[in-house]
Amino acid sequence: MGRIKTTLTKRTGLRLFNTHKSEFTKNFEKNKGKVEKFADIPSKKIRNIVAGYIARLVKQEES
Repeated sequence: MGRIKTTLTKRTGLRLFNTHKSEFTKNFEKNKGKVEKFADIPSKKIRNIVAGYIARLVKQEES
């Protein structure tokens, strides 16, 4: 069992993923920079959670 993602995380992650799908990869480190570039998220912790969620979405889409 993993950690439960909040509505804010899922909503932001899905919006970013759908708008910039080709920009994101399975690599969390690269996604952190992309999230910083595309969204104005003041908290580093929330930015990292969103980047991890997007990495997970990319992996699900590939399989």
